[in-house]
Amino acid sequence: MFLYINRKRKMVSITLSVPEEIHELMKKFPEVNWSGLVRTCISERAKKLALKEEMLRQLEKEKQFNGWAVSLIREGRKNK
Repeated sequence: MFLYINRKRKMVSITLSVPEEIHELMKKFPEVNWSGLVRTCISERAKKLALKEEMLRQLEKEKQFNGWAVSLIREGRKNK
C-alpha cells in the first residue's frame, strides 16, 4: 500500500505495512480509498501535533512572563 503526502504540490510516497488479517479485511471494502483515509489521518494528526507544539511554546513564554511579573510584585512589596 502506498501513501502520498502533499507537500507544496510535491507528493512523496511511503510504504505502509499492515498485518495480513487486516489486509484481508480491507479487501472486503473496496469502496474505501485506504490510501486517502490514511493520508487524511496522518495529515490531521500532524496538524494537531504542530498546534499542540505551538501552544506549549506559547505556554512556556507565558510562564516566563508570569514568573517575571510575580517577582516584580514581590520586589515591590519588599520595598514598602
